[in-house]
Amino acid sequence: MERLQKVLAQAGVGSRRKCEEIILAGRVEVNGERVTELGVKVSPTDLIAVDGRAIKTENKVYLVFHKPKGVITSANDPEGRRTVMDYIKNVSERLYPVGRLDYDTEGLLLLTNDGEFANRLTHPKFHVPKTYHATVKGVPHGSLLEKLAQGVMLDDGITAPANVDYYDIGDDQKQSIIAITIHEGRNRQVRRMFDAINYPVVRLRRVQYGPLFLEGLPRGKSRPLTAKEIEDLMDTGFSTPKDT
Repeated sequence: MERLQKVLAQAGVGSRRKCEEIILAGRVEVNGERVTELGVKVSPTDLIAVDGRAIKTENKVYLVFHKPKGVITSANDPEGRRTVMDYIKNVSERLYPVGRLDYDTEGLLLLTNDGEFANRLTHPKFHVPKTYHATVKGVPHGSLLEKLAQGVMLDDGITAPANVDYYDIGDDQKQSIIAITIHEGRNRQVRRMFDAINYPVVRLRRVQYGPLFLEGLPRGKSRPLTAKEIEDLMDTGFSTPKDT
């Protein structure tokens, strides 16, 4: 559900303020009923008319995608490499990724055509937890994981506190998988954090984004988010502002 004036503005009726004036003037109908007050919320299935003429609203699409390794997080690539959009079929709307996963990273990625939703989810003033499984050679000592949790100095500043723990350790201890949850979105941040403790990542998967989990979604496949998942994402991303 979105506010009526926002939907009108997105449909090109006018600026948000102009659309508010149109509503207050009694020129808007929702499902045949005249609306004269601000604050009314509408759904994608509602029929909206201005001065008796129906407006055309864009269908909002929200997908969760299991990005494979070796795929560009972009709508297109000038070098001709495979992009995430090569995997999205039977969707007529123009989608774009919410945030990024680098070329060598796989896992959970959101795609949408809702710009405000995407911008607010990725805005640095909101805590949206993102959990990764980082496979490294050997087994880092617990003190090194504590160092990651407290924050490490990178070339663009010290990282914010993170949740870090062992997820799996190979029987021969030649490899281990570390679960790390961060709330920032710096470029290649997780890889750089492990470089800082001299345990470079050999495989990286994002397994959770806010309340969404990757489990059950095959590599290279996508599915629509449910209304409950969208609501939970918004609550996660919009209700915990950072201290400023």
